[in-house]
Amino acid sequence: MFDPWPTIDGLVNRLDAHSKLPRDQQLLLQLLKIQEETGEVAEAVIGAMGVNPRKGHSHTWKDVEAEVCDVIVTGMVALLRLNPEAPSILAQHLARITVRDLPPAPPQQG
Repeated sequence: MFDPWPTIDGLVNRLDAHSKLPRDQQLLLQLLKIQEETGEVAEAVIGAMGVNPRKGHSHTWKDVEAEVCDVIVTGMVALLRLNPEAPSILAQHLARITVRDLPPAPPQQG
């Protein structure tokens, strides 16, 4: 299975090397970037559904998928910029969600 964290780490390093802003401003802008990407999901959904009479069907559902991926990547970058232990933080959070929201796996027949 593909491990996304080396790519996310590379993106964080690239962003950090490019920015001359103080760390707190970098984090703030990274968190705002999540909202920007979410807006692009909304735009793509509206375009895929063709509900804007001025633009019609300007996007496909594949475009929506790509925009959702951008939200996920941007969120992962934000998490890693907040805390270098991001992979374990996300794993722990997913474990809590699994316990909270998913039924236990049925016993295996053997």
